[in-house]
Amino acid sequence: MSGPYVIRGAVSLPEQELMWRFSRSSGPGGQHVNTSSSQVELRFDLARTESLPPVWRERALERLADRLVDGVITVRASEHRSQWRNREAAAVRMAALLAQATAPPPAPRKARKVPKGVVERRLRNKRRRSELKRGRSGRDW
Repeated sequence: MSGPYVIRGAVSLPEQELMWRFSRSSGPGGQHVNTSSSQVELRFDLARTESLPPVWRERALERLADRLVDGVITVRASEHRSQWRNREAAAVRMAALLAQATAPPPAPRKARKVPKGVVERRLRNKRRRSELKRGRSGRDW
């Protein structure tokens, strides 16, 4: 791999905790695809990892619960013909997935007063629309 894949801040994907599996890619591709194992499956044991802070791990386990199988998250990459490029793509995808899953929750939305201009504009458009529709009726003929 080309280097540590940063999740966020100083935390990165630990190379020793990544499990790689290679297989033949599906679909057309000629003679090359029949002999090379270019598809990459990257697995990361999220439930048992010690490299993530406990708060991040719990948050990720909660947010990725529907994608986990026995606490393990799996990412596949087969878009490139090269196994090396598929390894890179899978690792980047895994780091991005974990970064999104461990991100802190957004700040709660604060209720604000609706500005007068917005209310006036809405009512003005409402009156204009009403006049337009009233003008379409055949009562005046």
